[in-house]
Order: sequence, then structure tokens, then C-alpha cells
Amino acid sequence: MPSDCKFMPYNQPIPDRKQRGKAAGGLESLVQAEKLLQIAFVLPSAMVIGWLAGAWADLKLHRSWLTVAGVIFGCVAGLFYVVQMAIQAEKNVGRAESHTKRGDRTDDSQ
Repeated sequence: MPSDCKFMPYNQPIPDRKQRGKAAGGLESLVQAEKLLQIAFVLPSAMVIGWLAGAWADLKLHRSWLTVAGVIFGCVAGLFYVVQMAIQAEKNVGRAESHTKRGDRTDDSQ
């Protein structure tokens, strides 16, 4: 063995990240589209539910302002939920981008 070979550094190659197939990418697209559709439908449906609850309370309690209060409550509740979902989606996107930039990988040698 030549004397210069024993001091040669050896770097293990970085393992490739597991490549996702086209099916996995398509499924992720459908999941993202479903989340966006959910955000789009929550606010109007919350308003309609508040309107129906307020109209029912108007009939039972004979108060004319409960329909308006139900619509306002439904709008506020729906808006709160939409903002909460948007913040969570933004966190998930930021987390995915940080994993991609950092190049997370699992160390299989352990």
C-alpha cells in the first residue's frame, strides 16, 4: 500500500432524497385544491347557517333582530375560521419550503 493513499480523505456521497412519483405529486395537488375550496365555501356557508339559526330564533322568540344577529354571527365565525385556516396553510407552506431549502434527509447509516 503506497504511503500517500492512507491519508486520502473519503467523503460519503450525500444520499438522494426520495423522489416522489407523479401520482404522489398529483395527490398533493388535489389535497391543496381541496383546502382552497374549503376556505372558499366556509364563509358563505357559515353566513347561511347563521341566517337560518337567526330566522328560527325569530320565529320561536318573536324578535325581529335575531335574523340580523345570526347573519352577523355567522359572518364573524366564518371569517375567524377562514383566517385561522389561511394562517395554518401559510405555516405549512413555510415549513415545506424550509425543508426543501435545508435539504432534509435521513441518515440511513445509523
